[in-house]
Amino acid sequence: MQLFKTSSSQARHSSVRSLLRRSACAALLLITATPAAAQSGDPTSFASAADVAAQVEEMGRAMKPGQGFSSRPLVRDDKTIAALEYWKAPGRPAVHPEEAEYALVVAGAGTMISGGTLEEAKVTRPGLTEGSRITGGTTRKLVPGDVILIPAGVPHWFGITGDRLVLLGTKLPRPQAR
Repeated sequence: MQLFKTSSSQARHSSVRSLLRRSACAALLLITATPAAAQSGDPTSFASAADVAAQVEEMGRAMKPGQGFSSRPLVRDDKTIAALEYWKAPGRPAVHPEEAEYALVVAGAGTMISGGTLEEAKVTRPGLTEGSRITGGTTRKLVPGDVILIPAGVPHWFGITGDRLVLLGTKLPRPQAR
């Protein structure tokens, strides 16, 4: 039985303790550095519920008398924008031939007619065809929390129930055929 450690045994234990200490420090540095590295490379665009509510209120205050529609980008990346759409009056029935439209009802209430046939269709600008009415479409009531996905090329129209209809919407390019 050895009562005293030899110098080589002490040196070995000291070396092991030093290695463990350095390993622990390195692990701690990796753990604490990883979130910072991930944050600096994070392309996410974010708006809190408070940000959304403040934007909706500000958009309502900024609308002029007789103005029926306003749109403002809320979050974006290089190619995609999710915008708040504030409706006080209905727009014209429309079709986006090359883009689907995804939307969430944020505030207010309204009606959506989708599908069917767009009557008296005219291209009003690239990516937008408008008409006088939709025949044969499906009518849905809209309230906050409703989610909408209108495929590219499908006629749609939003009516307003009450003082406003606010959507958070984004256009999604039609997938290319493979």
